Formats: sequence, structure tokens, C-alpha cells
Amino acid sequence: MKAEKGDKNDFFEDVYAVVRLIPKGRVTSYGAIARYLGTGRSSRMVGWAMNNSHGLQEPVPAHRVVNRLGMLTGKAHFGSDDAMQKLLEAEGVTVENDCVVDFERFFWDPGRELGF
Repeated sequence: MKAEKGDKNDFFEDVYAVVRLIPKGRVTSYGAIARYLGTGRSSRMVGWAMNNSHGLQEPVPAHRVVNRLGMLTGKAHFGSDDAMQKLLEAEGVTVENDCVVDFERFFWDPGRELGF
């Protein structure tokens, strides 16, 4: 699943594959995905992939990806200010002040869950 360095399209597809594995009612971070893919300093690129995922033929649950503190930093890319929050809350994830409540309980680590 690991993309060759420098190939943005393959990297984005790898990110999408990981995000599609996040279970409903769980969240992960940009950095956790980057680390799993062996590109630990590429969390920003994971964010760009999430921004480009809206409207793909095979849906990507980008609402399940938050920053390392559980903040909904990508919410501006969901069409309305509260769309990301509503999607998470529909899955049982509580959000207050644009931050996942009890983030550690909902955190899904692909490195631990999928193995390296």
C-alpha cells in the first residue's frame, strides 16, 4: 500500500485506501495515516488528499480524519461549517467546539489496527 516517493497520485490513492478502512464511529489523524504509509512527515499531504477526496466515485469518509488533537481542521471542505460534525455525530462521535470529545477513546491507529 505504500506509494513511491514523489508520486502524488499513488500517495493519494494509498491515503484513500487507509481512510476507507476507518470503522464507523472512529477517527484517526493525518499524522497517523502518514506514519502508517511510511511518510511520517507528510501529514499535510494527507490533508491535501482529504481535500481532494470529495466527489470521488468510490466515497472516502474524510470526516473521520482530524488533526492530532482531535480538532476538525478540515471542516471548511465539507460544504458547510457543521457538516463534518454532523457526519461524526451520526456515527456516535461527540464533537464540542470543533473538537472530538474523548478523542483517545475514538482514535483509530492504522499502525496498530492494520499492522506495519
